[in-house]
Amino acid sequence: MRTFLKALVTIVVVAVIAGASFLAGFGVNQLIGPTQVYTRAGEPEQFELFWEAWQIVEQEFFGELPDPQEFTYGSIRGALRTLDDPATILVEPMPSEDQMIDLRGVYEGIGALVAIDENDQVVIVSPFDGSPAMQAGIRAGDVVLKVDDVAVTGMPLAEAVRLIRGPRGTTVRLTIVRDEAAPLVIEVVRDKVELATVGGLVLEDNIGYVRIALFSERTSTELEETLRELKRENLSGLILDLRNNPGGVFPSAAIEVASQFVGEGVIVYQQYSDGREQAHRAKRGGLATDIPLAVLVNQGTASNSEVVAGAIQDHGRGVLIGEQTFGKGSVQRVHELSDGSGLHVTMALLLTPNRHPINGKGLTPDIVVPFTEEDFLQGRDRQLERAMEYLKAGH
Repeated sequence: MRTFLKALVTIVVVAVIAGASFLAGFGVNQLIGPTQVYTRAGEPEQFELFWEAWQIVEQEFFGELPDPQEFTYGSIRGALRTLDDPATILVEPMPSEDQMIDLRGVYEGIGALVAIDENDQVVIVSPFDGSPAMQAGIRAGDVVLKVDDVAVTGMPLAEAVRLIRGPRGTTVRLTIVRDEAAPLVIEVVRDKVELATVGGLVLEDNIGYVRIALFSERTSTELEETLRELKRENLSGLILDLRNNPGGVFPSAAIEVASQFVGEGVIVYQQYSDGREQAHRAKRGGLATDIPLAVLVNQGTASNSEVVAGAIQDHGRGVLIGEQTFGKGSVQRVHELSDGSGLHVTMALLLTPNRHPINGKGLTPDIVVPFTEEDFLQGRDRQLERAMEYLKAGH
């Protein structure tokens, strides 16, 4: 089944994203211009203690001191860690070619999305279907310890990503830890691929299959075109595959996609720190609001894809099949600082229509179907098979 789908479905294979990556870039709500620069005048007393301590270090430290820029970034990162929120981060200025990918082009890399976790470790959020990373056996949740022979724990994400990326045909060696087992060394041959976000086909018994690999400004249009084409086949049911989908543009893409399956009502609540809630409601005119529906999810299902899956589940429009989702239910506002760096600040949390908090919890499937190492080696997709069984049986 896996080989069959790989031959027919439009699969996303993207380069590893530099800079902001998943936790900082996907789900971002608003970009604000350069922030006002503050001086030390009028600082609270606690900050004077900071400068007092640093002055002593400058005078007495035996080793070489960091340059002012490195010191500034390190100080900001240290302060942000006290917030205990891995999505609120500082992203240093980068060359234009290393910025967040423009979801329209051709890229070279291993085809995985990465982030920094609360322990300053580089984590694979999602290897994309059909990508070099997935073909090599990289999985969502893998912790990358080394890239070739370079340790990346504690390294700024942008630097780690630059080590992972590279020209097509070259090989990168990743040392990873998975499920607290002994480290594995996996070699991945980089590739160059064209990005697409939606693909679909008709399986046996006129069951439609739609794969959304991530959310971009094009996803809603691509999904509508795919659904129109599939509906010509008089579908008996529909499988929506959101596995290893890390999210994307919020809220527009998530609301438009969910509205194709949920005819009315709230899609997601955006909850602010003062208790206010903003309800994002379904738009009318969805093409698949009455077709029997099964949604495939796993631990790489995150952000916007959790919004869509949560709306479908809470409205009773379909069942979730697979594994617990990632649990990335927060919205970041991006401030451009005076030196071109970006400060990504979590400014709201996301709740499903039944007010289930997504962040840090994820969604629990209605039908739990693990994806095992044996499945991977055999090329078998038990989650897809279970969705087919569910729709064929009518429940």
